[in-house]
Amino acid sequence: MTTAYAHRGVAPAPPSRRRSPAVPVLAALWGGAAAVIALWWHDTSSVVGTAGWLTEAGRIAGLLSGYASAVLVGLMARVPLLEQRIGADRVTRWHAMAGRYTICLLAAHVVLILLGYAAQDGSSFVDETLTVVLDYPEMLKATAGTLILLAVGLVSARAVRLRVSHEFWYYVHLLTYAAVFLSFGHQLALGSHFTGNLPARAAWYTLYGGVATLVVWFRILTPVRLNLRHRLRVDRVHHEAPGVYSVVIRGRRLDEMGARPGQFLRWRFLTEGMRWTSVPYSLSAPPRPDLLRITVKARGDHSSAAALLRPGTRVWAEGPYGALTSDRQTAHKSLLVAGGAGITPLRALFETLPGAVTLLYRARTAEDLALAGELEAVARRRGAKVLYALNGPQGRRPPLTAHSLRAAVPDLEAHDVYVCGPLGFAQELYEALRTAGVPDRRIHHESFEL
Repeated sequence: MTTAYAHRGVAPAPPSRRRSPAVPVLAALWGGAAAVIALWWHDTSSVVGTAGWLTEAGRIAGLLSGYASAVLVGLMARVPLLEQRIGADRVTRWHAMAGRYTICLLAAHVVLILLGYAAQDGSSFVDETLTVVLDYPEMLKATAGTLILLAVGLVSARAVRLRVSHEFWYYVHLLTYAAVFLSFGHQLALGSHFTGNLPARAAWYTLYGGVATLVVWFRILTPVRLNLRHRLRVDRVHHEAPGVYSVVIRGRRLDEMGARPGQFLRWRFLTEGMRWTSVPYSLSAPPRPDLLRITVKARGDHSSAAALLRPGTRVWAEGPYGALTSDRQTAHKSLLVAGGAGITPLRALFETLPGAVTLLYRARTAEDLALAGELEAVARRRGAKVLYALNGPQGRRPPLTAHSLRAAVPDLEAHDVYVCGPLGFAQELYEALRTAGVPDRRIHHESFEL
């Protein structure tokens, strides 16, 4: 049974073909790291002896760790330029990489500086550590910040993250802000490259002040404004397939939110057991001025509880985010490939992408084809194609190989291909598409499994 979410004549718009700002943003980030090293080089006249080399290496690591910490927080700020133009999954990978760099540089800074100071003072590593922590200005706060950041890094490691709840990981992750705040003071108080160097101090304050402004604006003020303006509430919940439910959300002037087919929002349902968890769910239908819809597959406590939401439940949303939109389209033909719950953003794109569109839907059984009735209706209305890849009688999965894909879509290399599904499914499909001759620039994928 499909959700009664009436079509309102959404007309496919021509692709805008905007370029992703990923390369300029990465160049700016690495340019900042180069500027930090240039600061050390400019202010260091000479390095003498083992103690000097250890100390200066520690200072380089400290400067880069301080810069990486600012980048780390900036990538958490959910800036629309990054989240909507580059893609939330790519920004998340950048954030994870910045986190690894920050932890490694921080550990190197601590060890090298203490070894250098110990060699200079002729004391043991332990005695030097106690002296620095207890006697140097701002070091007690910096030590607390370092321990918090190391704890965040430990919990964020994939092996640990898979064993803890999303809520625990999320709230520990937020401690990154506290860690950076506690560590900031000692950078200026003890950093020899900032002492008496007013331009360097001003640049460091500007860097951290700018990042703090982004966080306050986009993670606090923007969501508050969005939710006060649009007043979101659950309108109704519909069963779509085994374990799959659509939640229709009503609000005011939702067309002014700027949400687009293919994007997602982070949803927090203000009811018992769900209010403290923010989860990304894609829009499963084109947005309407008064309604939004998400379709959720029950995989855990939060997604299973979505089926029990009552009409009138207040909703707190953040977004929209994501770059899996028509902006990525480069050709007049598109193939959408969905695996399981990955049908949700592709359902919205299937209705709105311009040009000739084919949808390939991978599921275990016919009963698992969520929104199939809507897909067939959209296909008839716009002359598009819907293909299904279902398991065989003994549960054997049909292979999605370069050969089978070309058999289903003969001119495959002339298509843009939008992929959404489990990470393993997407990686396997990517290899098949490349083997089939689809250029990398025409394969579009966004994943939350990071």
